[in-house]
Amino acid sequence: WQKRWVNSEYKADLGKFKLTAGKFYGHPLRDKGLQTSENSKFYAISSRFKPFSNKGKTLVIQYTVKHEQKIDCGGGYVKIFSSDLDQKNLSGDSHYYIMFGPDICGSTKKVHVILNYKNKSHPIKKPIRCKVDGYTHLYTLIIRPDQTYEVKIDNEMVASGNLEDYFDFLPLRKMNDPSVRKPTDWDNQVQIDDPNDKDWDEPAHTMDTSAENPGDWHDAVNGEWLYPVAKNPQYRGEWKPRQIDSPNSRGVWPHPQIDNPNYSPDLSVCSYENIGIIGLDIWQVRAGTIFDNFLITDDEVYAEDFGDETWGETKDPEKEMNIKQIEEEQERERATEEKYFEQQLKKKVGRKKESGKGRALRSPVEKEEL
Repeated sequence: WQKRWVNSEYKADLGKFKLTAGKFYGHPLRDKGLQTSENSKFYAISSRFKPFSNKGKTLVIQYTVKHEQKIDCGGGYVKIFSSDLDQKNLSGDSHYYIMFGPDICGSTKKVHVILNYKNKSHPIKKPIRCKVDGYTHLYTLIIRPDQTYEVKIDNEMVASGNLEDYFDFLPLRKMNDPSVRKPTDWDNQVQIDDPNDKDWDEPAHTMDTSAENPGDWHDAVNGEWLYPVAKNPQYRGEWKPRQIDSPNSRGVWPHPQIDNPNYSPDLSVCSYENIGIIGLDIWQVRAGTIFDNFLITDDEVYAEDFGDETWGETKDPEKEMNIKQIEEEQERERATEEKYFEQQLKKKVGRKKESGKGRALRSPVEKEEL
């Protein structure tokens, strides 16, 4: 694998990848993948393949991600580059065609889909939640020549639609007619203040008239004595009139739409001429993620079958192995605790025996002295 993958050298302290199936797996050989091995590091590695164009064809990008370290902050996505990329200088500033995959950091748990159009990156406008457990998951992005896309996780569709609807590649097809204004008598207020609702005229504080002037109070010295201020028990908070439905409301005014003169369809959206490199350019606080089963193809059926034959065949044995390891670890912890308490009990019994012997030896001496 070191011959197929090139480590970037843009920074001297980039994290290192290693080949492993991890702590638990479905198959010791088939589940081997590239694993991040150092905490709080940037990683940059890439692999080159024969360049191709997806013009007029379906493009499928698929791979598996396993966050067996239960990642708290770090990327698990891949990037697709032009064959012109200088792999030795791969970094976060490197121009890419597509960025796809999970990203987790605190409350952020999403799947990135970022597509390049006219040298500008456009993220998907629809939020897609990624998997957050420690098992291997299959991520698939499909971009079709009919300007539609689909995202699948574990071979199940989680998002799909028209590219123009979910990415800001082009201006909107329709726009508000600038020559038309909302009628001045149009009432779009759904609710209004109830004119029959009356204000509760109760202040927040009142004078405590039950208080008496202290006998030693001198106005000349202390100033004029005033009743102290106390909270008003009748106060019900700031008064706001009750809301009722507006009898004159006509709802939201529908602004007439016209064709946007700035819109021009482009059938070459997400059509890339020189796809030639796949790379991992990520940051991870806690290392341990395993990347495997990379696939780039124009055949959706083949990609699904490939996913079933790789991830699909080892996902259940992987879970079984992990559950068994957890049970064994719990059993070892119980055995350790039992051994500890056993030793403590023996020490306690031993101290009691020693104490009993001491009393037996002292007893005759005390009688003789008596």
